[in-house]
Amino acid sequence: MPDLVVLRPEGLYCPAGDFHIDPWRPVPRAVITHGHGDHARVGMGEYHAAAPGLPILQWRLGEQVYYPHEYGEVFTLGNARVSLHSAGHVLGSAQVRIEVDGEAWVASGDYKRQHDPTCAPFEVVPCDVFITEATFGLPIYRWPDTGEVARDIVAWRDECAARGETAILYCYALGKAQRLLAELAAHTDRPAFLHGAIETGTAIYREAGIPMLETRRIADEPRGSDFAGELVLAPPSAAGSPWIRRFRHAQQGFASGWMRIRGNRRRRNYDRGFVVSDHADWPALLQTVRQTGARRIIATHGATDALVRALNEHGIETGVFKTDFGGED
Repeated sequence: MPDLVVLRPEGLYCPAGDFHIDPWRPVPRAVITHGHGDHARVGMGEYHAAAPGLPILQWRLGEQVYYPHEYGEVFTLGNARVSLHSAGHVLGSAQVRIEVDGEAWVASGDYKRQHDPTCAPFEVVPCDVFITEATFGLPIYRWPDTGEVARDIVAWRDECAARGETAILYCYALGKAQRLLAELAAHTDRPAFLHGAIETGTAIYREAGIPMLETRRIADEPRGSDFAGELVLAPPSAAGSPWIRRFRHAQQGFASGWMRIRGNRRRRNYDRGFVVSDHADWPALLQTVRQTGARRIIATHGATDALVRALNEHGIETGVFKTDFGGED
């Protein structure tokens, strides 16, 4: 049987269904795994996506032709039976299951196995071939409990308060920021302040009924306000920008899986690093591959070499699709 998914210049393509998965160039029909900018782009003729993620796509991509599908709902594209299944990455993220003549392939998109109060948990979908991300595909990447990290962030804010400093925490504006706000709510009731780039995504999560810490917008505060002792969430792009001058004395931290390696924090000149990722770590990658029961694995974007080597050594046929997807910001 020919492969159900192949790599084309536009992205991952399903010939039987005549559609692309998260294409990076314009195509007539796209199935989108989630709303991050490296997976959801403008210019497609039509967009199929998981219904819980539709508000995010509408925010990111504007007016388009959307076909929302509930998790597990089977729909037909060409000669392929397609369904979307929770990936546990961000709100509305999905894996794409494709079935043709009894053969089943699953494209994971980005995913994680850790608990996340802001999105549906990862669903293991048995398949013959599993296309997996490998953003953190090295044995060194192993995530701590996110609730404990949230406790550390609150302690850091309090340490900054004692010194009259603002605690500025950089994090990805969609998914990571909202997950942190949900986790922080268990450890503090003091509001966090948000950069404008994070506020819109947070409002979408609130409209979806996700409980999170109370927040305020920096832009709503009078010029000259003193944010000493406050926790501020901002996107990484704000570091070194004129916006940062609003804070007289501040410490700057970064919440990311990359902070698992201390040298990354020093190179980026952050005062603190907090290990929080919305991607699968090394143990979760191996666990997921085993649980799918797939006879063949295809790794995409990230540290694919180590994952391919480890799986091949365990007798699992593993190859690589070289894609244009990014890693964690």
